[in-house]
Amino acid sequence: MSNNVRLVLIGGGTCSGKTTIARAIGMRLNDLKTVIISHDNYYKDLGHLEPAARAKVNFDHPDSIDSPYLLSDIVQMLAGEAVDIPDYDFKTHCRVEGSTCVAFADVIILEGIFALYYPELLELSDLKIYVDTDSDLRLARRMQRDIIDRGRSVESVLDQYLQTVKPSHDAFIEPTKKNADLIIPGDKEFDKVLYMLNGYLLYELVSSSKAKTKVI
Repeated sequence: MSNNVRLVLIGGGTCSGKTTIARAIGMRLNDLKTVIISHDNYYKDLGHLEPAARAKVNFDHPDSIDSPYLLSDIVQMLAGEAVDIPDYDFKTHCRVEGSTCVAFADVIILEGIFALYYPELLELSDLKIYVDTDSDLRLARRMQRDIIDRGRSVESVLDQYLQTVKPSHDAFIEPTKKNADLIIPGDKEFDKVLYMLNGYLLYELVSSSKAKTKVI
């Protein structure tokens, strides 16, 4: 495994701002090859189920993620190997071949509601971030996303939120806050936090590179 590759995990509740912060970090690290991956791409393929049965699956439960597949790809990426990232169709709940190939990254950012849940990922990570956002704001953002981007109705979004999203958040996601090295409020400006993260990652990469040179 390459000693120069850094893995940053960004977890938090649904629509808390994980993707926004991941992209902001990536833009700051413009001198480094930074790759952002969502664990949403690694939901289990439900093509073997009838459409009605697929809709009943709890996508806010850790078991909905194909964690062995995700972990395998992360390990390969950390080793500098080329990996083809899959795509996931949320309308059919099927995983499809993706168009993104990752190889030789300096920084890998993995974001998702369960990014801080799996012990194997925690052990591989260099920095763990939890995005903490008010539940009302997260619900409003989720409704906008699911209605506009995924063709859902208001009733179906609210029903899913009450039946599975909120209970799963309380049971599985909120507790992962204790695994974070850094907690970022998702409803506030975080420029200072990004500035510090940028300095930290650059220092870690430069320091490890120099140490490796000395050993050789």
